[in-house]
Amino acid sequence: MLLPDRHLVADLLSRYRAWERLVLADPLDTTTRGRFEDVAYTLCVLMGQRTAREAIIKAEAYLRRIKPVPIFPEGAESVTPGVRD
Repeated sequence: MLLPDRHLVADLLSRYRAWERLVLADPLDTTTRGRFEDVAYTLCVLMGQRTAREAIIKAEAYLRRIKPVPIFPEGAESVTPGVRD
């Protein structure tokens, strides 16, 4: 099973929260509401859920269980680009 990129999920979740605050501040602004709904839809598709609420719950759970991948795993040498031994 393919899993979404954790950075993309985190970014979309952050965007969702930001647009949500803006919509709550000015509920009659149709441009803001449209962008909020676009991000919500993208999050739903990415997480495979029908509602934004379900997608948020699943995205938050997904981000909690994914462990960060180290850039340089233990035992691997870091290589400086352009420098040769």
